[in-house]
Amino acid sequence: MKKNIAIIMGGYSSEVEISLKSGSVVYDSLDRTQYNPYKVHILKEKWVLVENEKEYPISKDDFSANVEGIKIVFDCVFNAIHGDPGENGVIIAYFDLLGIKHTSAPFYQMALTFNKRDTLSVVKEYGIKTAVSYYMNIGDEINTKKIINKVGLPCFVKPNNAGSSFGISKAYEESELIPAIEKAYKEDTEILIESFLDGTEVSVGVIEYDGEIKVLPMTEIVSENDFFDYEAKYEGASQEITPARISEEQREKVEEVAEKVYRILNMSGFSRSEYIIVNDEPYFLEMNTVPGLTKESLLPQQANEAGISLTDLFGNVIEMALNA
Repeated sequence: MKKNIAIIMGGYSSEVEISLKSGSVVYDSLDRTQYNPYKVHILKEKWVLVENEKEYPISKDDFSANVEGIKIVFDCVFNAIHGDPGENGVIIAYFDLLGIKHTSAPFYQMALTFNKRDTLSVVKEYGIKTAVSYYMNIGDEINTKKIINKVGLPCFVKPNNAGSSFGISKAYEESELIPAIEKAYKEDTEILIESFLDGTEVSVGVIEYDGEIKVLPMTEIVSENDFFDYEAKYEGASQEITPARISEEQREKVEEVAEKVYRILNMSGFSRSEYIIVNDEPYFLEMNTVPGLTKESLLPQQANEAGISLTDLFGNVIEMALNA
Protein backbone atom coordinates (compact mmCIF):
# COMPACT_ATOMS: atom_id res chain seq x y z
CA MET A 1 0.00 0.00 0.00
CA LYS A 2 1.27 3.47 -0.88
CA LYS A 3 2.42 5.61 2.05
CA ASN A 4 1.05 9.08 2.75
CA ILE A 5 3.95 11.53 2.95
CA ALA A 6 3.56 15.06 4.33
CA ILE A 7 6.19 17.36 2.88
CA ILE A 8 6.41 20.21 5.35
CA MET A 9 7.69 23.51 4.00
CA GLY A 10 7.63 27.22 4.78
CA GLY A 11 8.52 27.90 8.38
CA TYR A 12 8.77 30.96 10.58
CA SER A 13 12.13 32.40 9.51
CA SER A 14 13.59 34.52 6.71
CA GLU A 15 14.08 31.32 4.72
CA VAL A 16 10.37 30.68 4.12
CA GLU A 17 10.43 31.24 0.33
CA ILE A 18 13.50 29.06 -0.14
CA SER A 19 11.83 26.31 1.89
CA LEU A 20 8.67 26.47 -0.23
CA LYS A 21 10.83 25.94 -3.34
CA SER A 22 12.67 23.01 -1.75
CA GLY A 23 9.42 21.39 -0.65
CA SER A 24 7.90 21.74 -4.11
CA VAL A 25 10.89 19.98 -5.68
CA VAL A 26 10.52 17.10 -3.21
CA TYR A 27 6.80 16.91 -4.01
CA ASP A 28 7.48 16.79 -7.77
CA SER A 29 10.28 14.22 -7.43
CA LEU A 30 8.71 11.52 -5.24
CA ASP A 31 7.80 8.20 -6.86
CA ARG A 32 3.98 8.14 -7.18
CA THR A 33 3.99 4.35 -7.36
CA GLN A 34 5.24 4.21 -3.76
CA TYR A 35 3.99 7.42 -2.14
CA ASN A 36 1.04 9.78 -1.95
CA PRO A 37 2.82 13.10 -1.37
CA TYR A 38 1.07 16.10 0.16
CA LYS A 39 2.28 19.69 0.39
CA VAL A 40 1.89 20.98 3.94
CA HIS A 41 2.62 24.65 4.57
CA ILE A 42 3.77 25.37 8.12
CA LEU A 43 3.48 29.13 8.53
CA LYS A 44 3.14 31.44 11.52
CA GLU A 45 -0.42 32.28 10.61
CA LYS A 46 -1.60 28.81 9.54
CA TRP A 47 -0.80 25.13 9.09
CA VAL A 48 -2.51 23.90 5.92
CA LEU A 49 -2.47 21.03 3.44
CA VAL A 50 -2.43 22.54 -0.06
CA GLU A 51 -4.03 20.58 -2.88
CA ASN A 52 -5.36 21.83 -6.23
CA GLU A 53 -4.83 25.41 -5.03
CA LYS A 54 -7.16 24.79 -2.08
CA GLU A 55 -6.12 24.87 1.56
CA TYR A 56 -7.23 22.40 4.22
CA PRO A 57 -6.39 23.14 7.88
CA ILE A 58 -4.02 20.77 9.67
CA SER A 59 -5.23 19.62 13.09
CA LYS A 60 -2.43 20.15 15.57
CA ASP A 61 -3.99 17.48 17.80
CA ASP A 62 -2.79 14.64 15.58
CA PHE A 63 -1.30 16.35 12.50
CA SER A 64 -4.10 15.25 10.19
CA ALA A 65 -6.24 17.05 7.61
CA ASN A 66 -9.81 16.68 6.45
CA VAL A 67 -9.84 16.84 2.65
CA GLU A 68 -13.33 16.88 1.14
CA GLY A 69 -14.69 14.75 3.97
CA ILE A 70 -11.76 12.29 4.02
CA LYS A 71 -9.36 12.31 6.97
CA ILE A 72 -5.75 12.25 5.78
CA VAL A 73 -3.15 10.90 8.22
CA PHE A 74 0.53 10.59 7.40
CA ASP A 75 2.91 7.65 7.55
CA CYS A 76 5.96 9.90 7.43
CA VAL A 77 6.88 13.58 7.37
CA PHE A 78 9.53 14.84 4.96
CA ASN A 79 11.09 17.90 6.59
CA ALA A 80 11.90 20.64 4.06
CA ILE A 81 11.69 23.58 6.48
CA HIS A 82 14.90 25.60 6.59
CA GLY A 83 15.33 27.45 9.89
CA ASP A 84 12.64 27.69 12.58
CA PRO A 85 10.77 25.41 13.38
CA GLY A 86 12.08 22.67 11.06
CA GLU A 87 15.84 22.88 11.39
CA ASN A 88 16.08 23.75 15.08
CA GLY A 89 14.32 20.62 16.36
CA VAL A 90 11.12 22.31 17.52
CA ILE A 91 8.69 20.62 15.14
CA ILE A 92 10.68 17.37 15.30
CA ALA A 93 9.97 17.14 19.05
CA TYR A 94 6.25 17.60 18.23
CA PHE A 95 6.33 14.69 15.75
CA ASP A 96 8.19 12.55 18.27
CA LEU A 97 5.46 13.23 20.83
CA LEU A 98 2.81 12.17 18.31
CA GLY A 99 4.78 9.10 17.25
CA ILE A 100 5.00 10.23 13.62
CA LYS A 101 8.08 9.14 11.70
CA HIS A 102 10.14 11.87 10.00
CA THR A 103 13.18 12.24 7.75
CA SER A 104 15.27 14.39 10.11
CA ALA A 105 17.78 13.57 12.80
CA PRO A 106 16.46 13.39 16.40
CA PHE A 107 15.27 16.73 17.76
CA TYR A 108 18.28 17.24 20.05
CA GLN A 109 20.73 16.79 17.16
CA MET A 110 18.69 19.27 15.11
CA ALA A 111 18.71 21.81 17.94
CA LEU A 112 22.42 21.36 18.56
CA THR A 113 23.54 21.74 14.96
CA PHE A 114 21.26 24.76 14.43
CA ASN A 115 23.23 26.52 17.18
CA LYS A 116 26.58 27.33 15.56
CA ARG A 117 28.26 28.15 18.88
CA ASP A 118 27.27 24.91 20.57
CA THR A 119 28.17 22.83 17.52
CA LEU A 120 31.65 24.32 17.41
CA SER A 121 32.06 23.68 21.15
CA VAL A 122 31.30 19.98 20.64
CA VAL A 123 33.47 19.32 17.58
CA LYS A 124 36.46 21.19 19.01
CA GLU A 125 36.60 18.63 21.82
CA TYR A 126 37.27 15.96 19.19
CA GLY A 127 40.18 17.85 17.64
CA ILE A 128 38.26 19.26 14.67
CA LYS A 129 39.90 22.48 13.44
CA THR A 130 37.71 25.60 13.46
CA ALA A 131 38.07 29.37 13.15
CA VAL A 132 38.78 31.41 16.30
CA SER A 133 35.41 32.51 17.71
CA TYR A 134 34.01 35.28 19.89
CA TYR A 135 30.43 34.94 21.21
CA MET A 136 27.96 37.63 22.16
CA ASN A 137 24.37 37.85 23.39
CA ILE A 138 22.14 40.83 22.77
CA GLY A 139 22.66 43.41 25.52
CA ASP A 140 26.31 42.46 26.07
CA GLU A 141 28.83 45.28 26.10
CA ILE A 142 30.42 45.67 22.67
CA ASN A 143 34.18 45.96 23.17
CA THR A 144 35.53 46.19 19.63
CA LYS A 145 39.17 46.20 20.70
CA LYS A 146 38.67 43.01 22.71
CA ILE A 147 36.94 41.38 19.74
CA ILE A 148 39.75 42.33 17.34
CA ASN A 149 42.38 41.20 19.83
CA LYS A 150 40.83 37.71 19.78
CA VAL A 151 39.71 37.15 16.18
CA GLY A 152 41.67 39.75 14.22
CA LEU A 153 40.64 41.57 11.05
CA PRO A 154 39.00 40.94 8.70
CA CYS A 155 36.41 38.85 10.53
CA PHE A 156 32.92 37.49 9.99
CA VAL A 157 29.94 38.54 12.08
CA LYS A 158 26.98 36.17 11.85
CA PRO A 159 23.75 35.28 13.68
CA ASN A 160 24.20 32.17 15.80
CA ASN A 161 20.85 30.61 14.84
CA ALA A 162 20.07 31.52 11.23
CA GLY A 163 20.64 30.13 7.76
CA SER A 164 20.99 31.07 4.10
CA SER A 165 23.61 33.67 5.04
CA PHE A 166 21.00 36.10 6.37
CA GLY A 167 22.54 38.72 8.64
CA ILE A 168 26.19 37.90 7.88
CA SER A 169 28.82 40.59 7.34
CA LYS A 170 32.55 40.68 6.75
CA ALA A 171 34.25 43.46 8.73
CA TYR A 172 37.62 44.77 7.54
CA GLU A 173 37.98 47.66 9.95
CA GLU A 174 37.07 48.30 13.58
CA SER A 175 34.51 50.93 12.49
CA GLU A 176 32.57 48.25 10.59
CA LEU A 177 32.12 45.95 13.59
CA ILE A 178 29.21 47.69 15.34
CA PRO A 179 27.05 48.01 12.17
CA ALA A 180 27.78 44.33 11.43
CA ILE A 181 26.81 43.31 14.96
CA GLU A 182 23.57 45.32 14.74
CA LYS A 183 22.75 43.63 11.42
CA ALA A 184 23.31 40.18 12.91
CA TYR A 185 21.13 40.99 15.94
CA LYS A 186 18.21 41.65 13.57
CA GLU A 187 18.22 37.90 12.84
CA ASP A 188 19.09 36.50 16.28
CA THR A 189 19.72 37.45 19.92
CA GLU A 190 23.00 35.51 19.86
CA ILE A 191 25.87 36.22 17.48
CA LEU A 192 29.15 34.63 16.53
CA ILE A 193 32.23 36.56 15.41
CA GLU A 194 34.87 34.45 13.67
CA SER A 195 38.39 34.93 12.36
CA PHE A 196 38.82 35.05 8.59
CA LEU A 197 40.21 31.83 7.11
CA ASP A 198 42.04 32.38 3.81
CA GLY A 199 41.64 29.23 1.78
CA THR A 200 39.42 27.18 -0.52
CA GLU A 201 35.79 26.88 0.56
CA VAL A 202 34.05 23.57 -0.01
CA SER A 203 30.55 22.39 0.81
CA VAL A 204 30.22 18.71 1.71
CA GLY A 205 27.04 16.66 1.75
CA VAL A 206 27.01 13.71 4.13
CA ILE A 207 23.93 11.50 4.11
CA GLU A 208 22.70 8.09 5.11
CA TYR A 209 22.16 6.08 1.93
CA ASP A 210 21.30 2.38 1.72
CA GLY A 211 21.95 2.08 5.44
CA GLU A 212 25.46 3.54 5.34
CA ILE A 213 27.00 6.97 5.89
CA LYS A 214 28.00 8.37 2.50
CA VAL A 215 30.15 11.44 1.81
CA LEU A 216 29.01 12.96 -1.49
CA PRO A 217 31.33 14.61 -4.03
CA MET A 218 32.08 18.04 -2.59
CA THR A 219 31.41 21.43 -4.17
CA GLU A 220 33.97 24.20 -4.42
CA ILE A 221 32.50 27.64 -3.78
CA VAL A 222 33.94 30.57 -5.73
CA SER A 223 31.91 33.65 -4.84
CA GLU A 224 31.86 36.73 -7.07
CA ASN A 225 31.05 38.67 -3.92
CA ASP A 226 33.31 39.11 -0.92
CA PHE A 227 32.00 35.88 0.59
CA PHE A 228 29.27 33.25 0.03
CA ASP A 229 26.38 35.52 0.99
CA TYR A 230 22.67 35.31 0.11
CA GLU A 231 23.17 36.79 -3.37
CA ALA A 232 26.01 34.37 -4.07
CA LYS A 233 23.97 31.42 -2.78
CA TYR A 234 20.63 32.07 -4.44
CA GLU A 235 21.03 34.73 -7.11
CA GLY A 236 23.87 33.34 -9.16
CA ALA A 237 26.73 35.50 -7.88
CA SER A 238 29.02 32.52 -7.44
CA GLN A 239 30.51 29.52 -9.15
CA GLU A 240 29.62 26.17 -7.63
CA ILE A 241 32.06 23.62 -8.99
CA THR A 242 31.23 19.95 -8.40
CA PRO A 243 33.47 18.05 -7.91
CA ALA A 244 35.76 20.56 -6.23
CA ARG A 245 39.10 21.35 -7.87
CA ILE A 246 41.24 20.14 -5.00
CA SER A 247 44.02 17.59 -4.67
CA GLU A 248 43.36 13.95 -3.87
CA GLU A 249 45.09 14.44 -0.52
CA GLN A 250 42.82 17.38 0.33
CA ARG A 251 39.73 15.49 -0.77
CA GLU A 252 40.58 12.51 1.41
CA LYS A 253 41.21 14.76 4.43
CA VAL A 254 37.92 16.62 4.01
CA GLU A 255 35.97 13.37 3.52
CA GLU A 256 37.53 11.91 6.66
CA VAL A 257 36.74 14.98 8.76
CA ALA A 258 33.21 15.35 7.29
CA GLU A 259 32.29 11.76 8.16
CA LYS A 260 33.86 12.13 11.60
CA VAL A 261 31.81 15.29 12.31
CA TYR A 262 28.61 13.54 11.15
CA ARG A 263 29.31 10.72 13.60
CA ILE A 264 30.42 13.02 16.43
CA LEU A 265 27.12 14.90 16.22
CA ASN A 266 25.09 11.64 16.03
CA MET A 267 23.48 12.77 12.81
CA SER A 268 21.08 10.91 10.55
CA GLY A 269 19.38 11.82 7.30
CA PHE A 270 20.68 14.78 5.28
CA SER A 271 23.49 17.16 6.19
CA ARG A 272 25.59 19.67 4.33
CA SER A 273 28.60 21.23 6.01
CA GLU A 274 30.97 24.02 5.06
CA TYR A 275 34.75 23.81 5.31
CA ILE A 276 37.69 26.06 4.47
CA ILE A 277 40.87 24.28 3.37
CA VAL A 278 43.90 26.18 4.71
CA ASN A 279 47.38 24.75 4.03
CA ASP A 280 45.79 21.39 3.11
CA GLU A 281 43.88 21.23 6.43
CA PRO A 282 40.04 21.41 6.55
CA TYR A 283 38.48 23.85 9.04
CA PHE A 284 34.85 23.18 9.94
CA LEU A 285 32.47 26.18 9.78
CA GLU A 286 28.92 24.89 10.29
CA MET A 287 26.39 22.18 9.49
CA ASN A 288 22.99 22.45 7.81
CA THR A 289 20.56 19.64 8.57
CA VAL A 290 17.83 20.81 6.18
CA PRO A 291 19.91 21.94 3.20
CA GLY A 292 18.41 23.41 0.05
CA LEU A 293 16.74 20.72 -2.06
CA THR A 294 16.02 22.46 -5.35
CA LYS A 295 17.68 21.05 -8.47
CA GLU A 296 20.19 23.93 -8.34
CA SER A 297 20.98 23.44 -4.64
CA LEU A 298 24.32 22.02 -3.55
CA LEU A 299 23.21 18.70 -2.05
CA PRO A 300 21.21 17.65 -5.15
CA GLN A 301 24.16 18.73 -7.33
CA GLN A 302 26.45 16.49 -5.29
CA ALA A 303 23.99 13.59 -5.33
CA ASN A 304 23.73 13.89 -9.10
CA GLU A 305 27.54 13.73 -9.37
CA ALA A 306 27.40 10.54 -7.27
CA GLY A 307 24.81 9.06 -9.66
CA ILE A 308 21.87 9.48 -7.27
CA SER A 309 18.67 10.95 -8.74
CA LEU A 310 16.39 13.23 -6.74
CA THR A 311 13.74 10.49 -6.75
CA ASP A 312 16.23 8.05 -5.21
CA LEU A 313 17.71 10.63 -2.84
CA PHE A 314 14.32 11.57 -1.39
CA GLY A 315 12.86 8.07 -1.50
CA ASN A 316 15.87 6.67 0.35
CA VAL A 317 15.52 9.07 3.29
CA ILE A 318 11.80 8.31 3.55
CA GLU A 319 12.41 4.54 3.55
CA MET A 320 15.09 4.92 6.23
CA ALA A 321 12.66 6.93 8.34
CA LEU A 322 9.84 4.40 7.87
CA ASN A 323 12.13 1.53 8.82
CA ALA A 324 13.79 3.23 11.78
